[in-house]
Amino acid sequence: MNTKYKLLITIGCFIVLSFLIQFQLNAQTKTKEVNIQSQSWVSENGTFRFSKRFGMIADLHMRRNNFLADPGFYFVRTGLDYWINENITAILGYGQMWVAPSNPAWHHFVQEHRIYQQLQQFSKIGKIIVLNRIRNEQRWQEKIVNDKFTHDYKFTDRVRYLLSFTIPVADNKKLPSLVLSDELAIQFGKEVVYNTFDQNRFFIGIKQPVCKTLSFDLGYMLFTQEKSTGYQYDKNNTLRCFFYYTPDFRKKTK
Repeated sequence: MNTKYKLLITIGCFIVLSFLIQFQLNAQTKTKEVNIQSQSWVSENGTFRFSKRFGMIADLHMRRNNFLADPGFYFVRTGLDYWINENITAILGYGQMWVAPSNPAWHHFVQEHRIYQQLQQFSKIGKIIVLNRIRNEQRWQEKIVNDKFTHDYKFTDRVRYLLSFTIPVADNKKLPSLVLSDELAIQFGKEVVYNTFDQNRFFIGIKQPVCKTLSFDLGYMLFTQEKSTGYQYDKNNTLRCFFYYTPDFRKKTK
């Protein structure tokens, strides 16, 4: 299959994914209620390679609401990374999140424990780098009642699919590239009744290399999340800045 047809098929999948998301958002029996807010999201995403097959990841995330005024969540994630080949990796890992209370009079953050499995593939269509990533997460979210911990947890199983394009706009590799991505998340569990669709993240921005092992992307993300009622949504206009640190500790052979 030549490059032209690969690109057309990939773009077609991207369009179909976006269409399915919009169909889900519009297929409601009750009047949709949308809460529009602004956010900022900063993270460090580390991938450390120790050998031909093995490495680890270590991520730190911070999200603020009302742009920078209020806390949103803090999240740490780690995992064992296995290189199937140079373009495909598999990860098994753990993450913990602290989510700020939605009630401004409350003080306790909701704790979430998460185990996840991930498979991702990098490929190229001409000069365009394409990332396909699927992640399965088992999440235990603590329930808080009247600003008190209950030590009772809501369990959900969430599946996320990310399709991302990094598009060079110049031959000089020191200049930024255009990034276009979309990630859809759906969830399952006995307490998931009306919101199997969990969220969607559409991102457009630039990716800028800093040095051989460090880069960042910066841009706008439209983050849409469905509440448990099935007709209430958060629509978050988000300024996103993600840093990527990728040191390679393998011994080089002469």
